[in-house]
Amino acid sequence: MKRGLRILDLAGARAAILHRPHATVAALTRQLTAIGLMTEAYWPELPPDLGADFLFFDVDMGFDGQFPWGDGASPMPLIGLIGSEAPGRIEWSLARGAHAQLLKPVGDSGVYSALLIARAGFDAQHRMAAEIDQLRDRLAGRETVVRAVMALVAQGLSDDEAFARLRRLATDRQESFEAAAERVLAKFPGPTRKGAGQ
Repeated sequence: MKRGLRILDLAGARAAILHRPHATVAALTRQLTAIGLMTEAYWPELPPDLGADFLFFDVDMGFDGQFPWGDGASPMPLIGLIGSEAPGRIEWSLARGAHAQLLKPVGDSGVYSALLIARAGFDAQHRMAAEIDQLRDRLAGRETVVRAVMALVAQGLSDDEAFARLRRLATDRQESFEAAAERVLAKFPGPTRKGAGQ
């Protein structure tokens, strides 16, 4: 399935630059301003109320604990500014959750494509996290249904009868199987997972 790249309207967006005072900051600020972003530079730490739409960060001089969030949990797209392509520095950048990179020295091009790539990677990461959460919820719901059927079987019903009872309970209240299963388990807790194997 092909997805078209969504071209961003970046006018008025905010970019934070976490980089020591350097010509890189001036070059990056010039490009970002030309694209329509507002910029603010910080070093060595970010303020807790950052509120930026993008964060450019210095991979060469960056250090653990520099961001006010956990690794891979940034609230905005991250773009690593890489001068040294040492494997350890690139690994450090990836561990922080960089969505794109920009090689230093920063010239007159490359920033716009880095912004687009970072936004696409950030959005894809959040879509995937949401899908994983949904799958976990569905899996937990299925386990609840199985436990409810087992609880009804423990009350003397056959497997088929227990499943039919659960279906009828859900239909009568126009609720999901999972919600009906939770009601059954509230009434008949049944064996715990630990006790089921004993």
